[in-house]
Parts: sequence; C-alpha cells; structure tokens
Amino acid sequence: MEPCSCDTFVALPPSTIGNRIIFGKNSDRLCNEVQEVVYFPAGVHNLGKQLKCTYIEIEQAPETYAVVLSRPAWLWGAEMGANEHGVCIGNEAVWGREEVCSEEALLGMDLVRLGLERADTAEKALNVIIDLLEKYGQGGNCTEDNMEFSYHNSFLLADRNEAWILETAGKYWAAEKVQEGVRNISNQLSITTKIDREHPDLRSYAKQRGWWDGKKEFDFAGTYSCLDTATMLTSPGRYCEGYKLLNKHKGSITFETMMEILRDKPSGINMEGGFLTTASMVSILPRDSSSPCIHFFTGTPDPERSVFKPFIFVPHISQLLDTCSPTFELEHPVKKKAHCKPDRRHPLYLEHQQALEAIDNNKEKAKTMLDHMQKMEKELFKKMESILQNEHLDVDKIVNLFSQCAKDEIRIYKSNVSS
Repeated sequence: MEPCSCDTFVALPPSTIGNRIIFGKNSDRLCNEVQEVVYFPAGVHNLGKQLKCTYIEIEQAPETYAVVLSRPAWLWGAEMGANEHGVCIGNEAVWGREEVCSEEALLGMDLVRLGLERADTAEKALNVIIDLLEKYGQGGNCTEDNMEFSYHNSFLLADRNEAWILETAGKYWAAEKVQEGVRNISNQLSITTKIDREHPDLRSYAKQRGWWDGKKEFDFAGTYSCLDTATMLTSPGRYCEGYKLLNKHKGSITFETMMEILRDKPSGINMEGGFLTTASMVSILPRDSSSPCIHFFTGTPDPERSVFKPFIFVPHISQLLDTCSPTFELEHPVKKKAHCKPDRRHPLYLEHQQALEAIDNNKEKAKTMLDHMQKMEKELFKKMESILQNEHLDVDKIVNLFSQCAKDEIRIYKSNVSS
C-alpha cells in the first residue's frame, strides 16, 4: 500500500493576528477519489431512531447541529468539516503497536461527522468521539476500491476558544489540550508526556503488553507507536515540516498564511502522486462571538490550483449542488462493491479536471487561468475580511455565498477550456 498522509493544523493567539483561531487541513487520499462539499441542516430526531453510518447503524442523537463537510463521496462521514457553533474537526490515519481492526465498525471519518453533529464545543466533540469509540469501536475499509486499507485515527478539534488533539490506538486514547501557540498532526502519534485526558486503562494495558515498565515517565507516542514500520517512515518528515512551517509564521498567522502552508509542495504538505491532496479546508474562528466563523473549502484536488471558497452558517442555506456528487447513494454503496466504480464527479470537480487537462503543456493558458482564479480569491478574501471587521452581514447573499462562488469558479474553467 502506498503511504498516505493528511495534515491538520491549528494556530491560536498569540500566534495569529486579530485574536482569531485558524484551522486548516489537507485531505490526502487516493488520486481517483472524488471529495464533495455538502451541507446538512440541524435536525430533531425521534427517540430510539437508528442512524446509518458508513458500515454500521448506531443510535441517533435527539438533536443534531447544522454541518458543512468535505468528504469522500462514497461514504457517510467526513474528512473534515465544521458546525454552526464554530467547531471544526479533521482526522488523520495513524498506526502503532495496537493491531488495526478490519471488522466493520465506525470509521474515523464517521466519528468526525458525529462529533460535529452532536457537540457545540471542541471538548464536547471529544467526549462524543470517545464515548462512541468505547461503545462501537473503530474499523472497516477506508477506501471504496477493493484494496484493504484500515487504520486507527487521530483528531484535531477546535472552536473559538481552544483546541484538542485526540489520538487513538484501538479503543485506547490520549488527549492534549491546546490553548495557545501552534499545533499540527500528521500520520503518527504525536502526544508524548503532556496528556490532559486519557482512557482509564491506557497505562495498565501498556504495562500488560510489556510496552511500558510503569517506572519511567509515561510517553503515549513512545509507548503506543511503532515508528519503524513502512507505513510510518514518511510521517515524521511531514509532521516536522508542518511544524516548521507553522513556527516560521508564528505571531503573524492569518487564514491566508494557512492556505499558503496547505499549498506548499516542497514540504510535501501539498501531496502529489498515487495519494494526493484531494481537498482542502481553512477556517477562521474569531474569539469575538459577534463575528461569524468563516470556513473555506476547495472541493477539488491540489490547493495550489484550486480556489478556497467561503461558507458562513446562516438560516436557510441553499444546497451546495455544484459540489455534491451526482451519483452518491444513501444506501451504503460500499456494501455493494460494484464491478464498475461509479462516476462520482460533481460539476465543479468535472470542470476543474477538464480545465487542468486543457492547460497541460500550455503555459500561457495556465497562467491566464491561474491569474483569474487568484483574482477571484483575492476579491473573496477582501469581502470576508470586511465581514470580520463587523461590516453588516447581508444574510440574503450569504445564503448562496458558497454556491455562487462555485458557479463563478466553474465559469473560469469553462471559459479557459473554450478559449
């Protein structure tokens, strides 16, 4: 299996400008996998109702919050997303000494969505995830293809006030609270001795397995990691590169800085190859609750050649049709394992793909298209900054904000293909 890597970042004051928390993630997945950006409104549910996740059914919560998600189009959960209360979550694949369970349970991506739907703070989302982990476990194939690819998960959860790192090994877990500075996670356990919460049997299980002698200081990553395996060899480099990029800009980090980090190819953060960056997300979470949280999504591969489009939660959001996969099935497509993989390309993905093919080996066309994309982005960033500076929020326009941006982006691609 070719190694995969995602990267998730958070920057908190005083590392940021404007008393804001900045969240970002690159989702690195198989190069032929389509990722969609979808919105689900808040809901009230009947007591005892069952909820279908990717592989298993669980008990539904009485109430769920509105969420916007970036997710592989074949599954129920999400790689990353946000909810109406300004909670953001991204997950990472991790491996270690504890064996990965291939039996179908909750995927880490299911847990991302469940945390967002059921919690109005980062720590409450952490509680949701660890409770579900204990009750249902984690496991199952994480690709739509016939190849088997399973892993444990780590999570970065953030809200307007703080962030949490949650890292798991089977049902065991450790959590670290982050209240200032910068933090990132990649495809390795990274919590060492600063453990703010943990599974009650985390240390006794490690002693039972002979991983920890009970005498030296307990180091979660050092105890539960297996860094000499082939799947982990590349992760330390990416984790360290991400940390360096965050620290390079420490004290002056903005949402645009985070986008630059996600677009960085020399570091490997913007991944290319059999596994590539299939979608990206950056969120602005102002400490001032009178300012709205703003969430930017690409919905297309390679953030360097994509547009970060803003989404703001307001009542009566219109459905995001141009970034919703037309072939997504609600009834567990992964259970069917069709001989022919369905075409899950949504309208934006399709136009983006055709435009990139059109500019291949045509430097002049490529420059023209990228100039138009950058101009569109800069105008959007200026408008979003105005909103954050307490300019009047026109709710009627915000309802269609992301959808209109997707349409404008599609127009850029169509004009480039036809020229």
